[in-house]
Amino acid sequence: MLKGLIFDLDGVITDSAVYHLKAWQDLARGIGIELPEEFGDKLRGLSRMDSLEIILEYGHKENDYSQEEKEALAAKKNAAYVNAVKNMTRADILPKMDDLLKQAKAQGLKLALASASKNAPLILKQLGLTDMFDARVDPATLKHGKPDPEIYIRAQELLGLEKNEVISFEDAPAGVAAIKAAGQFAVGIGDPIVLKGADYIVGSTSALDLTEIEKVFEAGN
Repeated sequence: MLKGLIFDLDGVITDSAVYHLKAWQDLARGIGIELPEEFGDKLRGLSRMDSLEIILEYGHKENDYSQEEKEALAAKKNAAYVNAVKNMTRADILPKMDDLLKQAKAQGLKLALASASKNAPLILKQLGLTDMFDARVDPATLKHGKPDPEIYIRAQELLGLEKNEVISFEDAPAGVAAIKAAGQFAVGIGDPIVLKGADYIVGSTSALDLTEIEKVFEAGN
């Protein structure tokens, strides 16, 4: 029986990926790396440090910086990103997500956030959604990033539920892989080929229908 929903943040509840990419592009340009627009897809669902490593490898500079220097670069990017997301409002909630969250709460479902973003509390505050969530995984407490299932297992535990009692939402293949590795039902939002590992896929949040998703979930349990 469905008792809870678990959500990624970027690309699921809001599209802060555009702010991430702009901040990464500006940082990369400062160290001689030009990132194309489509590079943002490579960073979806990844932690800040993992994203930096991929960017440095792309620019053939993976051996040019010490760990301390890498942390300074990541902090610089984050400062620029935080400054940008302070301008976010409820208008930045992706289509139908606000309705889905309200419907879930009306049904008595528990809600958790499973985002690798350390800025999730700030973004939820800007979107006016802080009080909608019963639990939020603190990424600082995690040892492994997606596609490792740790973050989704932790979210499930924070809700006090079993893996067959939750549905989790993701827009990135690494996130879908993490959900499935946790033994949970995965809803993928985006390209069906890229997210083929999900149990239920929609092209965008505007196509989300909680009632329909529940039917597929219950049929498989």
